[in-house]
Amino acid sequence: MINRLFLDDEDMVDQIWRLQHMAYRLEAERIGFRDIPPLMDTHETIRKCKEDFYGCLNEDGELIGAVATEQEAPDTITISRMMVHPDHFRKGIAGSLIQHVLDLHPDVPLFIVSTGTKNTPAVALYTKYGFVPFDRYEVAPGVELTTFHRASESSQ
Repeated sequence: MINRLFLDDEDMVDQIWRLQHMAYRLEAERIGFRDIPPLMDTHETIRKCKEDFYGCLNEDGELIGAVATEQEAPDTITISRMMVHPDHFRKGIAGSLIQHVLDLHPDVPLFIVSTGTKNTPAVALYTKYGFVPFDRYEVAPGVELTTFHRASESSQ
């Protein structure tokens, strides 16, 4: 089950921070870039961000997967963060989180997400959910990000 996560809950912010650091450290290793912005976050920057968070909690109330979105324009939703606890990889959590975001915004014409080009599991996940490569750019020597776009069902 996926729930909205509230950033005024200190325990939840702590769980987001811990999960984010665990998940994004693995991505940093995979793509060879340690300065991934989510790894620079503090509890305070998470608490003050303007993103909407949704998460999957286990039976003990621990956060095992989360997605964050931003609506930077009326016709666009950006998936700004995607994270799953490594002990729960390959259980469909990330896919459920993506589908939740898509279902929440059926009338938004465009969804955007970015990931390290070398992050093949994330690239495969986004492709599976209808995202197509739109742009690639180098963020540091030898480190490339790919931005994916997905048109909503109603705009196709």
